[in-house]
Parts: sequence; structure tokens; C-alpha cells
Amino acid sequence: MSVPFGRRRLTGVVIGHGDGSAVAEGKLRAVHEVLDAEPLFPPALLRLLLWAADYYHHPIGEVFATALPARLRRQGRKEQQERQEQKERKEQAGERKEEQATPPQPLKPLPGAFTDGPALNPEQQAAVTEISGHLKGFHAFLLDGVTGSGKTEVYMQLMAQVLGQGRQCLVLVPEIGLTPQTLGRFSERFGGSYSAEGSYSAEGSYETVALHSGLGEAERIRAWRKAASGAAAIVIGTRSAVFTPLARPGLIVVDEEHDSSFKQQDGFRYSARDLAVARARQEGVCAVLGSATPSLESLRNAAAGRFTRLALPRPAGAAAAPRRRIVDMGTATVHGGLSEAVLDRIQSHLRRGNQVLVFINRRGFAPVLDCSGCGWVSECGDCSARMTVHAVPKGLRCHHCGGGAPLPRVCPACRSRAGLQARGLGTQQLEHLLKEAFSPLPVLRMDRDSTRSRKRLDGMLQQIHEGQPCILLGTQMIAKGHHFPRITLVVVVNADSGLFSADFRGQEFLSQTLLQVAGRAGRGGQPGEVIIQSRHAAHPDVQALAAASYADIASRLLDERQRRGLPPFTHLCLLWAEYRLMPPCLDFLGKAAARLQDGGDSGVQLIGPMPAPMEKRGGRWRAQLLLRSSNRARLQKALNGLVAGGVEDIKKPRGLRWGIDVDPLDLI
Repeated sequence: MSVPFGRRRLTGVVIGHGDGSAVAEGKLRAVHEVLDAEPLFPPALLRLLLWAADYYHHPIGEVFATALPARLRRQGRKEQQERQEQKERKEQAGERKEEQATPPQPLKPLPGAFTDGPALNPEQQAAVTEISGHLKGFHAFLLDGVTGSGKTEVYMQLMAQVLGQGRQCLVLVPEIGLTPQTLGRFSERFGGSYSAEGSYSAEGSYETVALHSGLGEAERIRAWRKAASGAAAIVIGTRSAVFTPLARPGLIVVDEEHDSSFKQQDGFRYSARDLAVARARQEGVCAVLGSATPSLESLRNAAAGRFTRLALPRPAGAAAAPRRRIVDMGTATVHGGLSEAVLDRIQSHLRRGNQVLVFINRRGFAPVLDCSGCGWVSECGDCSARMTVHAVPKGLRCHHCGGGAPLPRVCPACRSRAGLQARGLGTQQLEHLLKEAFSPLPVLRMDRDSTRSRKRLDGMLQQIHEGQPCILLGTQMIAKGHHFPRITLVVVVNADSGLFSADFRGQEFLSQTLLQVAGRAGRGGQPGEVIIQSRHAAHPDVQALAAASYADIASRLLDERQRRGLPPFTHLCLLWAEYRLMPPCLDFLGKAAARLQDGGDSGVQLIGPMPAPMEKRGGRWRAQLLLRSSNRARLQKALNGLVAGGVEDIKKPRGLRWGIDVDPLDLI
């Protein structure tokens, strides 16, 4: 509803009512306007939002704002007036169209509307049978399947059953780039054709809508309303799609459930994966979490009996797991960051008419510019980080705050021209080297810089799927769930980046990323090959990437976490503060820590206050206080006491920002 707030008129959400008020009658103000005749959130979704606000200790208004499309958040008299004027103009011009006037009909079962999928292997059939027996109520499943094992086919077999019952399916994917591929596969199975609005529909088929940040406001609100009314049978979306209202929910799928993109890193810092399971519980439906490299949290939940773990241990069909091997860059002959052995194998695969994927998790031309004469390094003035060299557009850029600077012609410190050197390898430099070595075959660079245009990303994906020989070069965005049948060779250029991370999750993320990208090879029936370049080839973690299964790696990491008292065997919360100076941040967190200690709960350990590992970002100094407990309820009790005890009232300078991050992924 539209309500007065000072001199402004704001949109509010009603979550309850009472018979009286503690506020004096003369101070109460009347509502301007009721904007919606029906609730925006079904009861189960409203309960989820209220629970999430409490669990993540975040203001309920901001939680609602996250769950609503932007147009609904600011809906008011002005927008309604504009709609009325537009309607009158259409009537006067004789162009009246009947429209949001007759509500869409609820989803109806369409038996026989599906095309047949491939025959299931015994493991896939066992997974479908097991999950099918629980589709009438809440149950959480972890579908642990190696890359190429046919997890998507299991999803679609289950979705066919749910759709046949007249219920809806919600599918979450980690990246926008995966949405067109997922839409395409579901379109082939459930009928329909792709439209520019981001939806699939056809006579006698189920409509599929997409929800992600790449949509315009009109497209997003249209898809949101179709899902809410039941007109859309399948909803596919990224993180925030977990809040989409559904008329008749029947199944929630989280694909690539391990991916860190499901965790919001600012504002309302929720985990879409965790909320998907919580929502399934509220709705009384099944949740299926799928991954070839499950998060340690999900593996722990399975071991504790909270999830049912179903394994798909081998690739579907006749495909075999790709062969992996390590190249020791300490002894290899290297040309521009690639060993001779790698260059030879790339040439061999391309000559056979196949495609090659080259993975390096560094965008830009080079990670650092320095001076060999005096030791100067190109550091960002606003962050505790080095500036990255970019060739297009030419200059220095900080990948943390987005700041930039011209590329210096001489060293800013010693004025030497000869001493300046760009060190290391990034996607732009590697693109240049690959084009020179393998001309005239195309080299398609897929990173955040080259895919800012949605049209350009779709064009590259289309070119890859056409199957002509080419080299796909990119960062971790190409490691996530893509199905490229003609790729037979995957090259990992630098496998060492996560070995010595300050984050205790570094080795987990490294293993997941590299095994995911390795799984892009050999998915079309031809033998796949994976070559991993490393300067620490003897390191046990690097050796494990070549020889061990992810299950073995995860088992070792879980043992280490348990010994060290780290998640998923304990629970964390990060209380953070940032300001233009460091001392006020530490002072604020110190006072917050004192209030927590006054609470007297010895079951919650406080670590800090201390500067964040990256002390400065975007011109602001950062500090943190980490809370750790083996008991989630005790941790939540301590946080409730902190919030109720007036942490907001702690004296602090104007402009100091602080927040609570429950179950943090980023401790840097």
C-alpha cells in the first residue's frame, strides 16, 4: 500500500494487523491507497521471508525489497495514473487490447506434452525412483553426480511428473550465462519456442519463464506475474528467483548447488541454496540439490541424515571420464605461458575437427605491473590490492573497486622506462598468444570484460554450439554447467592460485572449480583429455586433482575441517564494519564484542576485532569480528541478544557502515 512517510509517499507491505495502537491517535496517519487487492506473497512464501529476516538478522523491509521486482517496489499513484492515461490513449486510437484484466488460468496438466528423453542408466533410474516416492511432501535430496552423468535428465524426468500433476517447478542456476542453455533444453523436452521476452510457450505446451538481473523491468514483472498466477509452469532463475511466488509449487531444483554465486555478498546476505531448502520445507515440496562437486556443507547434511544423498558415479551414455594429467611448469619448455606439450595437444585436437577449452582464472592482460629497477608495484590507492594491466581498453584497473589509471610510460618512483614490466598472464594476453599460434581458427574469450553485452555472450555460445573447430578461452564463468559436446581437450593454465589462499575454503573452491572445468571435456561421446599446468606439481593437492575423485578430496577436506573446528562442523557469523579510518571500525566492533561477552554464553567464541585480510577496499578501511560456535542455536541466541541489546545505539561516527553476515563465504 501507499503510505505517508514524512513529506514523502512510500510503498509499504502489510504483514499483520491489530485492534489498537500504542501510538496516540492524533499521531496516526491514514493510508493513501491500497495498491493490491490480493497479497503479493502466498502464505508459505511470507513465512519464509519472515524467517529469513530473523535468521540473517536483516531488516524485514529490505528483505521484502529483495523479493519484489523493482517496479512493484515503487508502485504508486503516479504509475497507476500513467497506466490509466495510456489505456485511454489506446481506446481513443481504436487500439484497445484486452490485458492483467482476465487473470491467467491456473496451470493444467498436459499429459503427453513431453518429448521422450534418452534411456536412463541404472543409477539415474534409481535416483528418479527414489525422489518420485517423496514428491507429495517435503524431502531434501543431494544429487551427487560426476560431470556428464545426466543430472539434468533426472531433473527433467521428475519435472515431467510434477507438471503432469498440474504443479509448478522452480529451477535455480548460479549464472545468467546458464539460463539460455537451460531454457533451451527444457524447451526441447516440454515444447515451445524461445521468445525475446525470456519465455517459452506454444499451443499444448508448458510455458517457461526466466528471472534474472539481465531482464528489463517489463520482462521481469511479466514473468513474475505469470509465475504467481500459475500461468508459467517452469521458472528458471538465478539467486533472487528463490523468492518468486508460485501458485502451485511442486518441485525446487538447485543446479550446481556448490556455487558461491548463490550467496549474496552485500546488503541482504542470504544463501539462495539454503533458502531453497527452507522454502521447500515451508511449501511441503521436494528440494533437489545437484552438483558434480557438492559443497562440504551439503555433504555434511547428507552424512547427518538431513539430506538423502543419491550418487551418479559415471558419465551417462557411452562417454568415459576424461583422462587428467599434470604438466610440471618448473621443468617444461614454455612459450607465452603454455608448455610445448600443451601447444602440441591443442594442435592435435583442433586438427581432428574438435574444440579446445583453455581456462585461466585471471582476466585482463597481466596481474601486475612493476619496476625491476626500484621494486615499485602498481597498487590501487583505494584498495589493499594490486592494479591489473588491461590491453583493451589500455590502462590499469582494480578488480575490487573498479578504479582505473593510465598505463605509465615510466616508473612513477624512479622514472625508469626500461624497468617497467607486466608480470603474469591474463585472458587478454593469452588470447593474443593463442590467436598468433593457431590462426586462422577463432579464439573466443569469455570473461567479465568480453561478455558485458548479453548479445555478445549469446553469440559466442551459439558459435561454440555450432561445433566448428575453435578455442574457448575464459575464466570460471565457463566452468559452470555448460554442455559443449565438441570440446575434447581442457587446459588449465594455472592450477596454483588457490593452494595458498588466506581463506580456509580456498582448497575447496580450487578443487571444485578445476574439476568442474575439467568436466567440460569429452561430453559428446569422444574421449576427453585434461591437462593441468602447475609450478607446484608435487603438491599433494595438485596431485589429487589429477588422480583422485572429488569424493576422496572432499573426504580429506572434511576430516581437516573437523580437526580444526571449522564449518561445516561449526557455524560462523561475521560482524563487519567499514569507514574512512580504521580505528573507529575497531572501536565499534570492540564495543559490540563487549556486549556479546556480557551475555555470558561461553558456547560462542569471539575472534577479533581485527582488520580484514583486505584492509582497504574502495577507499574504506575494513575490520571484522568473527563469531564461532558448534551449536547454531546458541550462535543465533547470541546474535539476538546483540541486536536486542542495542548494537544500533553504539556511538560511532557518521558514515561508518556495519552489518551481520550469517554463514559467510567471503572472509577476505
